[in-house]
Amino acid sequence: MEAVSKGFGTRTLLDSVTLGIGRGERAGVVGRNGDGKSTLLQVLARREEPDSGRVTHNRDLRLGYLGQSDDLDPEQTVEHAVLGDVETYTWAADPRTRSVMEHLLGEVDHQALVGSLSGGERRRASLARLLLTEVDLLVLDEPTNHLDIEAVSWLAEHVADRAGALIVVTHDRWFLDAVCTVTWEVQGGRITSYDGGYAAYILAKAERVRSTQVMETKRQNLLKKELAWLRRGAPARSTKPKFRIDAANALIENEPPPRDKLALSQLATARLGKDVFDVEDVTLRFGQRVMLDHVTFRLGPADRIGLLGPNGAGKTTFLNVLTGKLAPDAGVVKQGKTVRVANLSQTLEEIDGASTVLDHITAIRRTAELAGRGGELTSSQLLERFGFTGDKLITRISDLSGGERRRLQLLRILLDEPNVLILDEPTNDLDVETLTVLEDFLDSWPGVVVTVTHDRYFLERVSDMVYAIMGDGRVRHLPRGVDQYLDELAAGIPRRAPSNAPAPAAEMSSDLSPAENSQGVEAPMADAAAARAAKKELNRIERQLAKLTETETKLHDQLAASASDYERLAQLDTELRKLADERGELETAWFEAAERAE
Repeated sequence: MEAVSKGFGTRTLLDSVTLGIGRGERAGVVGRNGDGKSTLLQVLARREEPDSGRVTHNRDLRLGYLGQSDDLDPEQTVEHAVLGDVETYTWAADPRTRSVMEHLLGEVDHQALVGSLSGGERRRASLARLLLTEVDLLVLDEPTNHLDIEAVSWLAEHVADRAGALIVVTHDRWFLDAVCTVTWEVQGGRITSYDGGYAAYILAKAERVRSTQVMETKRQNLLKKELAWLRRGAPARSTKPKFRIDAANALIENEPPPRDKLALSQLATARLGKDVFDVEDVTLRFGQRVMLDHVTFRLGPADRIGLLGPNGAGKTTFLNVLTGKLAPDAGVVKQGKTVRVANLSQTLEEIDGASTVLDHITAIRRTAELAGRGGELTSSQLLERFGFTGDKLITRISDLSGGERRRLQLLRILLDEPNVLILDEPTNDLDVETLTVLEDFLDSWPGVVVTVTHDRYFLERVSDMVYAIMGDGRVRHLPRGVDQYLDELAAGIPRRAPSNAPAPAAEMSSDLSPAENSQGVEAPMADAAAARAAKKELNRIERQLAKLTETETKLHDQLAASASDYERLAQLDTELRKLADERGELETAWFEAAERAE
C-alpha cells in the first residue's frame, strides 16, 4: 500500500497509509471496533478500491480471503462445498486435509446441506475450504469466532506451519502471540507497526507512551516559563520581541489533542457476606441425559473461577442452576442473603434502538457512586469513561456497532451494583482495548467472578482457578488450567483429580460420588465423555466405510466394462488395492473405538 486513503461519508478510516507484507511474515491487526481493521483487509485484498493511493500485488500472487460473511452455495453438501469433487477416500488419506476436517467440521454432518447449517458452522466451513487451498497470502478477518479453545490452539499451530504470509484481524490475544511476527495497530486513520506478537506490541506501546509523556512534561515546563515571561512587564508595552510571543503561541498550539481514552471506574459494589453459593449433591437431567451428576460445589467471597468445556457440555446449564434460574432434580442449592448477581450473557439484550445512548443510561441512573474514593459521576461522565464521547453520546442505539452495544450492556449491569459477576462469553464483539480495560477493572473489583469463555488470554488473565465440564455430568478442578484441559481432550479420557488432593476455597468435589468420597478411592467406571467421543468416532468411521463400499462397487462395474483394456484394468486394480488398505485401517480404528464406547 502506498499513500492509501479510504473513507466512508465524513469519516476517514485510512489516511495516507503506506505499508506492506513480505513472504513468511505474519501480521496481526488490532484496533477498536469501527476504526477500519476490516476496511484495511478489503483494500489490501483489492476487494475495495482506495479513494487515493495504490495497492500493488506481486505478479501471480495467490491470495486467500476470509471475510465476515461467506459465499457458500446453500444447495451443496458440506463436503462438496469445502472439498469440491474430491472423493472421500482420496481426502481421507491425506493427513493435512483430514486434520482440517476433523478440527473444524468434526461435529458437522458432511452430507448435510450448507443451507441447514448454523452461522457458526458455515463460518467454520468457509475457513476449512480456505485452509485447504494453496495460497501465498492468507487474509483472515476474525477466524477465531465460533471456535473453542481446542480449535483455536489447532488453528494457531496450523497457520504457523504454513509457508507464505498471513494478515489476520482477531481479538484473541493468545492467538496473536502464538502466530504473529508483527502487529499493526489501526487508530485514527493511521497504522503503527510493532515487531512481534501481542505481548511485544503492548511493551513497545507502553514505551512509546512513556516517551511521549516525558516530552509532554518538558513542553509543559517550558510553556509555564514562557507564559510567566509574557506576564511580566507593563500590559501596554508593545516592544516584546515578536519571536518570543510566536514561540509561546506555538507551544500552546502544540498541545496534544485529548485521546478518546477508555477507562472503567470502580463503581460501588454491594457488600458481600461469607456465604455466596453452596451446591450440595445436585443432580439434573434433561430427558435421558444427565447434565449434572451428584455435583458438590462451594463458591466463597473474592473467588474468581474460569469454566471450560466443549460446546453443549452444560456450562450455561450449570450457571443457571448455580444462580437459581434452573431447579435441580435432586440436591440443594443455597445462595447467600447478600448476593446480588449480574449476568453478562452471550446474547445482546433487547434495547430500544430509537433511544440515544445518553438518554438510555440517564433513564436507568443519573449518577453513580465511586467505590472507595468518594464522589459521584454523572451519566455523561460515566459514559465517557466507557468510550462514549462526543457524538456517540447522542447516537441512536440502533446505529451502534456490536462491540459498542456490548460495552453499553456491560455498563448497564454494573450500574445495578452487583457483587457476583457471571460472564458468559464476555469477549464476544469486544475489541482488544475494551478487553484490556475490562480486565483492569476486574483486577480491582472486590466481588466474585465466574467466567465462561473460549478466549484463552482473557480466561487466564481474570481467573485464579479453572474447572471443566466435559459432558459427563461432573465438574472437575484443573490445577494446570488450559494446558491440562487441552492435554485431556487430546488424550480422549479426562483425568480425575486424586481424592486426597487439598480442596481450595471454591473446590468442586464432584469427581466422586458420596460412596466414593467415604471410601477415599476412585471408582473404576468408564468415563462418559470418552464414551461419547468414541461413539462419535464410530459414526464417522461407519460413514466412511459406507462411502468406500459405494466406490468399490463403481470400480468393479468399471472392471467389467474394461475387460479388454489392459492399461485401464491395471489402473483400476491399483485403486482397488488402495481402497482395500484403507478399509483395513478403518476397520481396525472401528474396533478400537467400539471398545472405548462400551
